[in-house]
Amino acid sequence: MNVHGCGRLRLQARQKSWAIKAPFHITGYTFIAFDALIVELTDEEGRTGRGEAQGVYYRHDTPSTMQAQIEALRAPVEAGIDRQALQKLLPAGGARNALDCALWDLEARRSGKPVWQLAGLDEPKPLRTTYTLGAEEPEAMAEAAKAYADARAIKLKLTDDGRSAERVLAVRQARPDVWLMVDANQGFTRESFARLLPTLDQARVDVVEQPFPVGKEDWLDGLDRPIRIAADESVQDRRDLKKMVGRVDVINIKLDKCGGLTEALAIAGEARALGFELMVGNMGGSSLAMAPAFVVGQLCDVVDLDGPISLIDDYTPSVVYEDGSVWCPEAVWGGA
Repeated sequence: MNVHGCGRLRLQARQKSWAIKAPFHITGYTFIAFDALIVELTDEEGRTGRGEAQGVYYRHDTPSTMQAQIEALRAPVEAGIDRQALQKLLPAGGARNALDCALWDLEARRSGKPVWQLAGLDEPKPLRTTYTLGAEEPEAMAEAAKAYADARAIKLKLTDDGRSAERVLAVRQARPDVWLMVDANQGFTRESFARLLPTLDQARVDVVEQPFPVGKEDWLDGLDRPIRIAADESVQDRRDLKKMVGRVDVINIKLDKCGGLTEALAIAGEARALGFELMVGNMGGSSLAMAPAFVVGQLCDVVDLDGPISLIDDYTPSVVYEDGSVWCPEAVWGGA
């Protein structure tokens, strides 16, 4: 079932800033909050579907630009747009993500079937998720890793300032028990990455995410990679997959990048067919942003859905973090 032909909808789109517990540092950016656009679609029977998007900061995809995109489509949306038509009306990005997820949520409420069932997936299970540490002083990152006592997997943000090896070794010493990955957010050169690789191997790092800048994918050609490499910024949607064949092992799917759950599921299928492993990530945000990604996570080898952990406030009910895993109750989003 989809929304098309089921009567008119009422669209509401509003911006919200989710305050975080502490500034969060990555290559080239510091975040002091997660700014979001929240979309609600209500049908003539009073059923409402919701979606939340943060946008893609490095593409200047902000709540304001997303809201403008959505307002420009108010007429066709309120006339009863369906998800397939939406793919043609909006490009990949946060605006389409928020609308697409709201349509999925509304479809679940109308059909009496949860989103996972509508998507043809098995009943969901809890997923081990990474807990992310921003790029700070090595000692501070080690203490933060200890504070995440519940974590069974940790992701480290690294910057190319000459201290990455210290950071990785400090966290590994603090938490010898956890699965570990690192994320450069495009920050390394071939030379700096080559210097760091032995330390990553020594520290039992399993995945390195987006070591090189977008447009420098050829730096991966011929690279000796004893550790799995994941593409994030280099893969926005399905069109970017083929250029990464033979260059990376894992594709990081984010709903804000690709424009919603519909495209995310399509990426997952095509990426698997091309031989990639799958990862699901997030741009931050509340439980409402994590919930659709949790559906994609059921198909993934690596899960990074820890956005709400850093928030001061969240929705009630919310996603649940327990024993290093994330669980999304259907009452949060996508339930029948």
